[in-house]
Amino acid sequence: MSTALIVFAKAPVAGQVKTRLMPALGAEGAAKLAEKLLRHTLQQAGELSVDHLELCVSPDAQHPAFERAQSAAPGRWHLTLQGDGDLGQRMHRAMARGLTLHRQVLLIGTDAPGLTTAVLQMAQQALTQHDAVFVPAFDGGYALVGLTRPAPTLFMGMTWSTSLVMAQTRERARQAGLQWTELPAVADIDVPEDLIHLPTSFLA
Repeated sequence: MSTALIVFAKAPVAGQVKTRLMPALGAEGAAKLAEKLLRHTLQQAGELSVDHLELCVSPDAQHPAFERAQSAAPGRWHLTLQGDGDLGQRMHRAMARGLTLHRQVLLIGTDAPGLTTAVLQMAQQALTQHDAVFVPAFDGGYALVGLTRPAPTLFMGMTWSTSLVMAQTRERARQAGLQWTELPAVADIDVPEDLIHLPTSFLA
């Protein structure tokens, strides 16, 4: 069963990324952490046995961090652009594109260091028996979504970055008749209070 794994990433530019962490880390510190989270995510994802690894970036592909990611695993990561639209539109577009070529698609961001290779493997396996899989986040959102068929209702017209995202997603999945499962929740690193969930090496 062919699988694609898509990683959504934002260029780690100081002052433009992890802005809610800037009161604790400063602009440069927040950007430095964003790049460490990116590297960690790609390292964990790169150890997963899948047919297609895609790094889907914004606003463009020119940041050196993306070049370094590709050079660390030559030929493995396919670099694409997220394009226009809100988060839901971009996610749906990426997943629908992946599902034209693969039986199942997993999509993650770079904010959740708890998404280890083992967790990704469990999500991949879950899609052999379910239409969808989610890894909820402690803040009420989710850190991973996986699908075996396009489900635009999960993404279009959603209000993102709130504590209600996962609850609303469950309701939409129920209305769409999706059979889904959820894995244990993990922490998103978005605000200073989340830093307690980081290994100390990330802040060195």
